[in-house]
Amino acid sequence: MPSLKTYLTLCRARISIFAAASAATGYILAADHHITGVFPAVCAVFLLACGASALNQYQERDIDARMERTRTRPLPAGSIAASHALVFSCALVLAGLALLAYAFGPKAALLGLFSLLWYNGIYTYLKKMTAFAAVPGAAVGMVPPAIGWVSAGGALLDPRLAAICFLFFLWQVPHFWLLLLNHGEEYEQAGLPSLTGVMSRPQIARVTFIWIVAAAIASLSLPFYGILRSPGFYFLLVPCAGWLIWNGRILMGKGPEISVSPALFKKINIYLLLIMSLLSLENILL
Repeated sequence: MPSLKTYLTLCRARISIFAAASAATGYILAADHHITGVFPAVCAVFLLACGASALNQYQERDIDARMERTRTRPLPAGSIAASHALVFSCALVLAGLALLAYAFGPKAALLGLFSLLWYNGIYTYLKKMTAFAAVPGAAVGMVPPAIGWVSAGGALLDPRLAAICFLFFLWQVPHFWLLLLNHGEEYEQAGLPSLTGVMSRPQIARVTFIWIVAAAIASLSLPFYGILRSPGFYFLLVPCAGWLIWNGRILMGKGPEISVSPALFKKINIYLLLIMSLLSLENILL
């Protein structure tokens, strides 16, 4: 019988929690203080993200077995049977979609279905075709806040939602490319196209830094779309953006020895958590 830890690893629970938190942010921003429905939205997105992650590991179990970073995952390690993982992932996906449809209607459920089809049906296969798959794949990060927003009654074409989703899109690309600075060669060895086969490590680092700066600037532009109405909360964004750029500056170093992704990878995630917290707190408190 697989352990709880095995299931959590299969679901990539920490990433799924992050997706649920972004859905909560979208919900809180659209709800205008009426946030009692945020809990089912968070639960639905968490279930859907867990199911999509587990399904992705089922789809890529052969590739994971060829990479040092992923060969200890439950499927290549033999901790769980592939058929069991497939059934488990489908059950989670159906539960998440059903909860979205029941609690918030077809629009939220369709967004969840779109996210699943894009991640498991398009991005997973794009990774086998192009080293730049992370760019279209980053659209997946835009969907959870949109699900939260729509679930709270917000309009899908609202410019404020577009600004939020754009920030998540910009964050998603360096979030993945930072991993390449340490593990790009593993992708090549596993038979996947990798940026390390197209650009040098310093070039990848510099391009990633540009995306990081863009994400920081995007967060500072949010008030221009009607998000963060309080000057006090807005000025808290400035040190957050400055902190991210300051930490990312190490990517502008010269030489092939650049290997900073573990620390910076954590910091870019912390940055987005800070932004989500500030946006949510302002709408709850003011």
